[in-house]
Amino acid sequence: MNDKKTRGLSGATVLIFVVFLFAALWFTNQFDQKDKELTWKEFEKLIVSDNVEAVTVSQNKNVPTGRVEIQVDTKNDEDSVRYLYVSDVNEIQNYLKEKKIDYEMPDVPQDSWFATTIVPMLLVLGGVLLIFLLMNRQGGGANAKAMNFGKSRARLSTDVERKITFGQVAGLKEEKEELEEIVDFLKAPKKYIQVGARIPKGVLLVGPPGTGKTLLAKAVAGEAGVPFFTISGSDFVEMFVGVGASRVRDLFEEAKKNAPCIIFIDEIDAVARRRGTGMGGGHDEREQTLNQLLVEMDGFGVNEGIIVMAATNRVDILDPAILRPGRFDRKVMVGRPDVQGREEILKVHAKGKPLSEDIDLKQIAQTTAGFTGADLENLLNEAAILAAKENRIYLKQEDIKRSFVKVGIGAEKKSRIISDKEKRITAFHEAGHAILFHVLPDVGPVYSVSIIPTGGAGGYTMPLPENDEMFNSKGKMLQDITVALGGRVAEEEVFDDITTGASQDIKQATSLAKSMVTKFGMSEALGLISYDDDSDEVFIGRDLAHTSRGYGEGVATVIDQEVKRIIDECYSRARHIIKKYDDVLHSCAELLLEKEKISREEFESLFTGEVSEA
Repeated sequence: MNDKKTRGLSGATVLIFVVFLFAALWFTNQFDQKDKELTWKEFEKLIVSDNVEAVTVSQNKNVPTGRVEIQVDTKNDEDSVRYLYVSDVNEIQNYLKEKKIDYEMPDVPQDSWFATTIVPMLLVLGGVLLIFLLMNRQGGGANAKAMNFGKSRARLSTDVERKITFGQVAGLKEEKEELEEIVDFLKAPKKYIQVGARIPKGVLLVGPPGTGKTLLAKAVAGEAGVPFFTISGSDFVEMFVGVGASRVRDLFEEAKKNAPCIIFIDEIDAVARRRGTGMGGGHDEREQTLNQLLVEMDGFGVNEGIIVMAATNRVDILDPAILRPGRFDRKVMVGRPDVQGREEILKVHAKGKPLSEDIDLKQIAQTTAGFTGADLENLLNEAAILAAKENRIYLKQEDIKRSFVKVGIGAEKKSRIISDKEKRITAFHEAGHAILFHVLPDVGPVYSVSIIPTGGAGGYTMPLPENDEMFNSKGKMLQDITVALGGRVAEEEVFDDITTGASQDIKQATSLAKSMVTKFGMSEALGLISYDDDSDEVFIGRDLAHTSRGYGEGVATVIDQEVKRIIDECYSRARHIIKKYDDVLHSCAELLLEKEKISREEFESLFTGEVSEA
């Protein structure tokens, strides 16, 4: 530990230490000389005494000044020499002659050429060198940083860091199979070359956030055992024009030295967006960076053995030139895991977490439809935090349930004070949602119902999707709208009044109905025509001034009428079902007011007999 501290001393610390050392020596010498200096009276007394052994008169360069050195015969050797500084050497010689004291008088000392020329030069050079070293240790200041603007910020992973393999990536079976060809080429390129095969130069990983795109890229590098350069798309772009292109060139130059290797660019949409969409035209810094990236990937340069991998969740805004064969030859879709994949991911993240016997990972996988790998990791982590807060060394099923609500809805705020009237309104509102979730066949069942506030909501009704669905049907979307309107219907039926609590439900129902009419062609009045206004267009920047719709006022009127028709029909349907189960509505609300939160079993026990949709 002491050695590390010694090596870690900065140049400034060493310099200060040396200065203090010389200052201490100088002050010590000055005090020592002050102690040995004589006054004229002391000098006269000493001369006439018998203790004087030798006298030496030294001349200064600035004659006639000088110094008289008297050696006294004493027992203490340290105090045997005394000094007297004189303004006129000639006068002191006459005085000594009068007193008949023998003395020596050496020549005036002359400075050597080394002391007058070489030593000052060495001191100046040493000072300049010391200042230069100190500036380098502190990063060199703004000028040194400016010299590094064009250098790549990619980080080269070491062998110690490359421990991730395909065995540690769960739930992405097909994606791993597709990438194993890349690994095989990096391990044995000759068998591909001899049959004339060309390995893909680029692999684009596309998928929602948290699905494991970066993890897959690390696993490819770990399996192949090759150097792995990682960099973010935003690291290329700076406010200075030309810096991004310079960093791209530097990155590929470093990659060529370490070939075969993998370059991984995370969030590539930060630098590879469609050209001609900015306000700077062809001189835009981001576009110059993209142009250089296009040239390096498949231009006049030769990049044998370099595979570029990139990840994005916005493939729709990338420039077409970078997506063509020869650049990013392959697009690997990394989607949300299915139920089997979620179970495998849960097993990976459950390692190192002691689980109780009542925890069933398969059941958790079935109830977490739509969760990504990052969501599942967060779910178990929140459960572990809850267990630690209760001073337990293992996780229970109750921890999973509580963390499921916390992740899906938000943290419950049990300390918030709510009036009895608002509690009652919230209870009937959530009971209306829950009844429709239970009765309608494609949207349930209910996982939990609560009137405990969470965030900005007064309560929640959490459904439990039991199946993974790739797409929505018209019937299910209509049921979703019906469920969203259930809370408002219950309020109106019971209290003959309405509140603002259903505002988010109405917004969700309207958005879904509008998508059915304009985007999915589910309206008989408009037919199979998409009237979607392409809300991404301004974001992409293809035409910043584009604000007009792609249809006339007549079509806009029909769209409004169709959206209203769908909402009205679903509202009537919700009203009909809730009236039919009015007794369940009141019993559920009363149970919520009593317990604040009820489970699926408690809610379903309120229904007697077989439930069928009205």
